Order: sequence, then C-alpha cells, then structure tokens
Amino acid sequence: MSAEVAPRRGFLRRLAGLAGFSAAASSASAQTSNRAAGDFQFLPRYARGQNYRSLKQSSFDRTGGNSDSWPIQPGATRELFAAEGPGVISHIWFTIAADSSNHLKEIVIRIYWDGNAKPSVEVPVGDFFGLNLGQYFVYQSAFLNCSSIKALNCYFAMPYKKSARFTVSNESKEPIGAFYSNIDYQNVPNLPSDALYFHAQYRQAAPCVPVTGEAAKLNPNGERNYVFAEARGRGHLMGVTLGVLQNAEGWWGEGDEMIFVDDESKPLINGTGSEDYFLGSWDFGGEHGAIPFGHRQYGAPLIVAAEHTGGRYCCYRWHGDNPVTFERYLRHTIEHGHGNDRGDNFFSACYWYQSEPYTDFPALPAVAERIPRVVTAR
Repeated sequence: MSAEVAPRRGFLRRLAGLAGFSAAASSASAQTSNRAAGDFQFLPRYARGQNYRSLKQSSFDRTGGNSDSWPIQPGATRELFAAEGPGVISHIWFTIAADSSNHLKEIVIRIYWDGNAKPSVEVPVGDFFGLNLGQYFVYQSAFLNCSSIKALNCYFAMPYKKSARFTVSNESKEPIGAFYSNIDYQNVPNLPSDALYFHAQYRQAAPCVPVTGEAAKLNPNGERNYVFAEARGRGHLMGVTLGVLQNAEGWWGEGDEMIFVDDESKPLINGTGSEDYFLGSWDFGGEHGAIPFGHRQYGAPLIVAAEHTGGRYCCYRWHGDNPVTFERYLRHTIEHGHGNDRGDNFFSACYWYQSEPYTDFPALPAVAERIPRVVTAR
C-alpha cells in the first residue's frame, strides 16, 4: 500500500465516523423535537389533559327522589337525549321493565343528526343491542353487550356537528313500567374534518323466500340475497348483528356474504359461508356439537336447538380491524342457504358511518311482523 493511499483511507474513515455521529445527533435531535411537540407514546391518553367536557343525560328523578326511570304508555314516544354540537356520544346504557314479553322487538330507538326530520338510526331496541330474536342473553363484544341482569350497553362513538336527538317509541299494546337510560357524551371545541355520522338500519325477512330448481345451484350476482343494509354516500361499514330462527331441519348457514361497493351490478367482496363470515367454522359445531362463543370482533353467543326446526342463533361480526370503505354506494348482503335455497327467518341490524346523515331507510315492518315465529311450509 502506498503512503499516499493510507492517509486518504484514514481520512475517509474519519469522515464516515463524523457522518455517523452527525446522523445519530440528528436522530436524537428529532426525537427530542418530537417529544417537545407532544409525541409521548409511552404515556396513555387517559393520563394526559383532555379538552372536552364530560356530560350525561339520564332518566334520573328530577325531584331528588328515587324514581329514576320513565314509564312509557302504549303508542307513546319519549325523548331520551337532545344536545347541541359539536359533541360525541361515547356510551349508551338502557335497562327496561315492561309488561310485554316481546318488548325488545316492540320498542324502537331512533337517532336524528343535525336537525334532520328523519332518523339515521331506526332499529328495535333488542336488535340494536344484538338481541335479534327478542330474548335476553349475556354476551360481550367490542361495541355492544348485554350484561346481567338485562343491562344493554353500546360503545360506538357517535360524533355530531350541530345536534343530536334520541327517541324511544313504545309500539306495544302494553305499557313500559320503567325505562332507565344513561347516555354519556362530550362537548368538544371542534371535530376533525373527517368525522363521520353513525348509522344503524334494521332489516328482516320472515321468512326468506327460497330459490328452487336449477337457479339455486349458482348465484354469481347475489340478486336474491338477504340485504343487511343499503346506503348511498361516502363512508365505511362497521358490521352486523343477525338473528336466525329456523323454519326447517338442517344447516341454515351455507350462504356466502357478498358486499357491493360503488358498483350495484356485482359484489366486490365474496365470502365462503355464513359461519365463516361470523368467524366460526364447520356449522358452528353442527347438530350435536354446536357451542356458543363470543369475542371482541365476532361471535355466535346464542345457539339453541342447532340445525332443527325452531333452532335459534344470534351472531355478530364487526369490521373494526378493517372497516369496509365505500365512496358512493354500499349494499351488504348474505345468501340464505347455498344459492339462497333456504327459507328461514332472518332479523338483523347493520351499523356503518358516513360523511353526511343518511335517512333513506325502508319502512320499518309492523310490530306483529317483527315477532319471531316459526313459519312452516305453506
């Protein structure tokens, strides 16, 4: 090695060392700058100052007594909540004492955003909380649960820009003796520009109309599928709850989900079976081995008389890990049996967010039609 090369390499090594030191110093400086700007990821958000005002509207006794609920007469509507925005509803809790054994299907919750005359949420109270067959059972999920005894909870965040209004209607012929309500919310200085409005829509088919013959073998376009919800605008799908009451023997859930996104002619998303969509498998265990289950994002917490006439299932599936986005149009569907070859009873609620309040909902079925009943072949 020449004497001229060695000093040059030594200089390059020293230069590289200085560059590394400079890069490390820059990185440290950037981290210090980020911390100075508020990037303290090690500190949980609840341990830092908040910039909202915590509030609640409830059914508490305004006289100071202990009559902390509202009676609601047959045919009457009660306003549960009214607030000016901007704000965010963070939690809803109800519990109900009613004379009718079908009150979960007869009481209807409606939510109106920003002064709209029509609701963006219109669902029987049981279906809204995942009790789609009108009976109570204990379960827990990321967004909805039913605790013992008959305590209904919702944790979907619901931002509103101008105003929010909740009502509950007693469409039963029997009185509600006590409707208890606690709705927690926040008044906020402003909302981000991409804040979306919460929606929930009820649908049912009691019964689904089976497709017969050769038409039941192939179903490429899903035109006769059961529809969870249909909406126009921009937003994303959060999930569904579904109650199934069997009208015949056998497995009801061979149908695939098909989600139409921005194209009404063909689905963008195709699944492989109803139990697969609800993230179970193999008929949820089948006639002799079905086991109810429930997790944060999915479950079938009610399974009774599996695969028999009169069998009852309640299922839920959340898309919290990957909300299904749409820019113009959404139609969420599922087959009722393979190629829609079964005629069971489906009752569902679908939940989504979108940029503007959407109110073009189908008419709610009459009360008598909402009560689950086995329908045998005609």
